[in-house]
Amino acid sequence: MAPPSVDHTRKSMLEFDDFGLSPSVIGNDSVIKEDDILLVTGANGFVGSRVVATLLACGFKRIRCLVRPTGKSGFLESIVDKSKRSALEMVNGNLLSRENCSIAARGVSVVYHLAAGTDKTFAGCFMNSAVTTRNLLDAVTGESSLRRFVNISSIAVYSNEKMRRGDLLDETCEVETDLVERYDPYVYGKSKQDGLVLEYARTKGLPYVIMRPGVVFGPGKAQLTGRVGVNTFGVFLHIGFDNAIPLTYVDNCAEAIVLAGLRKGIEGEVINIVDDDLPKSRELLSLYRKEVRNFPVLPAPYPVFYLLCMLWEKYSKWSEEQLPPVFNRKYCEAYWKGNTYSNAKAKKLLGWRPRIPMDVGMDRYFAYIRKAGSL
Repeated sequence: MAPPSVDHTRKSMLEFDDFGLSPSVIGNDSVIKEDDILLVTGANGFVGSRVVATLLACGFKRIRCLVRPTGKSGFLESIVDKSKRSALEMVNGNLLSRENCSIAARGVSVVYHLAAGTDKTFAGCFMNSAVTTRNLLDAVTGESSLRRFVNISSIAVYSNEKMRRGDLLDETCEVETDLVERYDPYVYGKSKQDGLVLEYARTKGLPYVIMRPGVVFGPGKAQLTGRVGVNTFGVFLHIGFDNAIPLTYVDNCAEAIVLAGLRKGIEGEVINIVDDDLPKSRELLSLYRKEVRNFPVLPAPYPVFYLLCMLWEKYSKWSEEQLPPVFNRKYCEAYWKGNTYSNAKAKKLLGWRPRIPMDVGMDRYFAYIRKAGSL
């Protein structure tokens, strides 16, 4: 991967790309028309705001944005052209409220469900991912206008426990069934959310598509993904040196999600979202240290870190979780075992291509982090 070469002096604090899908996607191959009502939950989030902007670029005229009353609207407003805001209906509400769900679902044709629990507890993630999704599904399945429910999951719900290092992790792989043992609250909530969507498809005929993005990156998110390593006890441990990191640039991800709500004939599909030209872990870390901030790194080969996780796990059980099992073998395998990834299904079913190349996305990502840090 070539080092970034963009003239960063022209970058603003929040600069986002022109959204690449054109009004031509609303045509004979679409399940809806441009004046149908679309609902985006989590519309003010990192990915949700780009979904809204992409829908506007496609020419949709009635986009309902559900945002929490306590949420800040500036993130969404910063990327939405003022001339197109008349197409937006802002609804302040919480999916934990059945009344709010009924209001948000009224007359909708497509739901893009991006709201999710990001708590660090299982109870919090279950409540804000599973309970909220059940409330929303109860509301939308009562609407005769519904054509598609797009549920945003995560590539992290898969299990690679029975896979070898280097094996392909794609939509045919098993889903993890023991996320409590993996000690992964966010993914636990996402898995329960997926299960509800499948249940409502069986029992109520829900027309769904499940999208599972990889690691979404870009302007607006400053963190270096934990799939590169962990910062613990004041030391950054670099794990899985040659692992492919399943990145997807935020605008590319948003465009795939939008297409999932439009394309005919893909009901009941599960589709992963990762970009082309995925960087290796060592490449991404090297670029980050060069372009953003240099810091000491301690290499931790995967077999060594796996052994440490096993010891941590055993001590946690011995001490009756006085030390929580935040590092354990399942977690280690899921994030650092070193699998390969494919976007072939997204390209085939959605007609999607990552519009922003990986090196350009990295340019913009690093420029944003540097600017955010300087402010």
